[in-house]
Amino acid sequence: MLSRREIATVLGAAALGVAVPRAWADDSDPWPDIRDALFAGRTIEDGGGLLTLDAPERAYDAAVVPIAIKALVPQTPERFIRTVSLIVDKNPAPLAATFHLRPEAGRADLGVRVRVNEYTNVRAVAETSDGRLWMVERFVKAAGGCSAPSSKDAAAAMARLGKMKLKPLGTFLAGEVVPVELLVSHPQYTGMQIDQVTRNWIPPDHLTKLAVRWNDRPLLDIDADISLSEDPALDFSLVPEGPGTLTVAIDDTESRHFEQSWPLGPGS
Repeated sequence: MLSRREIATVLGAAALGVAVPRAWADDSDPWPDIRDALFAGRTIEDGGGLLTLDAPERAYDAAVVPIAIKALVPQTPERFIRTVSLIVDKNPAPLAATFHLRPEAGRADLGVRVRVNEYTNVRAVAETSDGRLWMVERFVKAAGGCSAPSSKDAAAAMARLGKMKLKPLGTFLAGEVVPVELLVSHPQYTGMQIDQVTRNWIPPDHLTKLAVRWNDRPLLDIDADISLSEDPALDFSLVPEGPGTLTVAIDDTESRHFEQSWPLGPGS
């Protein structure tokens, strides 16, 4: 059985043309090995009654593929979705992100943009507070997303590195679900891209952690990898008891740390 790191290393080597173990050297379905590495020995049930996964059947841009995960039940202290693992089977690093949620989110609705390297299944595996696993999936036709060049030159990308913008997507009402969108400026270099000027490989440089707090209380934590798109856009929600402050802290592979806060309330 391969570990998470071994899966990412082996698949990444394959994408770069490096010799790989025979198990990964053909077109066989990678899901059984991914499942064993991430959820060894655990039963994964059909999640169609718990959540949905929306993704384009054929992506317009393989480097920016929109994914929307919608929960069909609310988050309550009695029963809630604890984590959602977003998996792109045939990406060099299949585990795109793991979202750690709390009941205070109100709903486990998530939106994200990812890179897709080849035609593949995209999966959302949710773990509920009772420890059960549930999965939904979609097949996406896209190719080349992980090696696609940046839309900005390196100087422009670094000039805006770590800047964040928060966009409320609905009316702020105490006790009601308030959806928001977080925009993060980061090049999300995958290690599979070539500098268009020097023709040298660009080293990996991407987000690893995002922590969202509401009035200093944990709301959402994200473990991220190379599959998140350049300048990630993340949708999530909260149920505020009244006006307050939303704080986001992010870390990347270069040990950089960025943090920003926004006051939220009626009229914000």
